[in-house]
Amino acid sequence: MQKTITLSMGNGGIENQELIEKIIFRHIKNEFLERAEDATFLSELKNPAFTTDSFTITPLFFKGGDIGKLAVAGACNDLSMMGAKPKFLSLSFIIEEGFSVRDFEKIVRSIKKELDINEAKVVTGDTKVVPKESCDGVYINISAIGERIKEFSQKNIEVGDVVLISGDIARHGASIFASREGIELENEITSDCKSLWPIVDRLIREDVKIKACRDATRGGVAAVVNEWAKAKDLCFEIEESKVKVSDEVRGICEILGFEPFILANEGTFVAAVDKNDSQKALEILKEFNENASVIGIVTDEYPQKVLLKSEWGTRRFLDMPSGEILPRIC
Repeated sequence: MQKTITLSMGNGGIENQELIEKIIFRHIKNEFLERAEDATFLSELKNPAFTTDSFTITPLFFKGGDIGKLAVAGACNDLSMMGAKPKFLSLSFIIEEGFSVRDFEKIVRSIKKELDINEAKVVTGDTKVVPKESCDGVYINISAIGERIKEFSQKNIEVGDVVLISGDIARHGASIFASREGIELENEITSDCKSLWPIVDRLIREDVKIKACRDATRGGVAAVVNEWAKAKDLCFEIEESKVKVSDEVRGICEILGFEPFILANEGTFVAAVDKNDSQKALEILKEFNENASVIGIVTDEYPQKVLLKSEWGTRRFLDMPSGEILPRIC
């Protein structure tokens, strides 16, 4: 097989079949893909959930992951945040002519690893090759179907609920920026990119009364709590000192001129939980990440606003992010 992707590998002929068989099927073949038909018939699911996402991140490989890991984790996390177990995925590649076959296989291997973590399967897909300079290496589109085990929804949030976060924040955004700009730090920043279903599954099995969950991706924590505040006409009071941020991430934020609350995460989520179960939820989250914490409470003091309270007693509103924060982050 050639060392780089050629246009003929996307033409539906012999070269295309070789790419699929020797690279893609070598790692993710299963009983669904073996049928090699234009569509896949799936078993009936109770309470199915469906999502789709596209991934154009640059660089394709970063500290803590690559576009393959990010794509599967990102799509599966969207299901997990709704209380749905990921089951079936579609997988479509747009590959630039001249892209390294070796690097492409690395991406497929990452996809396989993340599929196993979620116990999910790719059941259909597509591969296209475009001329040089038509895209940046590889783009991925994934759609995912899951089976809802518990109902998580922002509609369930009410006054008195406790707000938790599953780990420290802004590591994905800071890691990508540092990688793009060639910034060398004493301690390299690793993206938090990971699949969240194992954590959510544990919370469900322990019968934690979760009202809503949301992974804090583009727009970060600020986007999540502002969207919830507006949707429910409630106020989210957040203790700034309770939200963990590493020193390395703070340094990158100073360079960017951003605050950590608006930078993307790809393996960290915010949860609104019944106050009687908040300690139980925190103990479980800390088993996965010691930086998990209770960060606030839901009130009706300032409807549709997020109130950020500092450790010095000052208070200010945390607004919804705006403008071009950091493009091509996922």
